[in-house]
Amino acid sequence: MSMTRAFALDGLLRLRRLEQDEAAGSLAAANAGRHESAAREAAARAGLGESLATPDTLDALHGIAAARASARSMVAELGAVTLERQRRAEEAQQEYSAARRNTLSLEKLAARHAETVAGEELHAEQIVLDELAGTAWQRQAEGTQR
Repeated sequence: MSMTRAFALDGLLRLRRLEQDEAAGSLAAANAGRHESAAREAAARAGLGESLATPDTLDALHGIAAARASARSMVAELGAVTLERQRRAEEAQQEYSAARRNTLSLEKLAARHAETVAGEELHAEQIVLDELAGTAWQRQAEGTQR
């Protein structure tokens, strides 16, 4: 004979958990993009520093200078992409943290509700047991008086 009452905010709690899961996925994607961009930038910087070519002619020197300028431009662009992805990752972290706080507060309410319901059920069971014990004691007392 269970009197279990449903948690009134259970639907909202499920929604908050879904939002938290979505925010966690966005955070993971943002972090992956940030790491990928940073790795590409690091590789480009390393490649830029490894150029050991010595030009034989003026045209070769111009070619090397143009290639290095292009590589520096690419590194700068990758740096900008890395910064943008870092900003997105920070935003995603803030969104995840907010979603987690929202979920956590409802989870605490749900836990308190469950404790209250369990306490009420135990109290109701104790009343039934006390009544049964009282009835049994009364029957036993009536049986010894006869």
